[in-house]
Amino acid sequence: MNIVCLDLEGVLVPEIWIAFSQASGIPELRRTTRDEPDYDKLMKWRIGILKEHGLGLNEIKKVIETIDPMPGAKEFLDALREETQVLILSDTFTQFASPLMKKLGWPTIFCNTLEVAPNGEVTGYKMRVAQSKLSTVKALQSVGFDTIAAGDSFNDLAMIQASKAGFLFRSTEQIKKDHPELPAFESYDDLLSAIRAAL
Repeated sequence: MNIVCLDLEGVLVPEIWIAFSQASGIPELRRTTRDEPDYDKLMKWRIGILKEHGLGLNEIKKVIETIDPMPGAKEFLDALREETQVLILSDTFTQFASPLMKKLGWPTIFCNTLEVAPNGEVTGYKMRVAQSKLSTVKALQSVGFDTIAAGDSFNDLAMIQASKAGFLFRSTEQIKKDHPELPAFESYDDLLSAIRAAL
């Protein structure tokens, strides 16, 4: 029994923090898991910048409402879901994901949760489980699933490497150079063909 595990940002939708960086005019917020392997360090840094600028969840959600899936993403996802089970594994947050899941046709997503004060200030975050993507893939495997995974960032590498088949999708030149053993694709058609071959 196969299940495909996909990253969200950079694979199906644009990076939320980059969009918010552009909308808020704060260039430091462009930094993502493509740049920083340590997720805890990255999130604490982001929360500090939000506090410094007096920005919170409400401002971020307004920007998320304007984000559309990447061209071809919904069609790719629809085609894949006709053939196999698909699970989106993301280090984003439940508070961010809902508008994006609606635009993608409500696929299943496992993600994390922000800690938010009554005034909307982001005070922290709660990971669903340590190493959430790898832990989920291993849990799926423990109940009889063969996993096939695709992602673009440092935090996707463990789930990709632990899966029956794993692919990089629109990743950075550095990650592709560091992991020449992982097939890397730029188009949904090519990724879909590779996943089909692995099913």
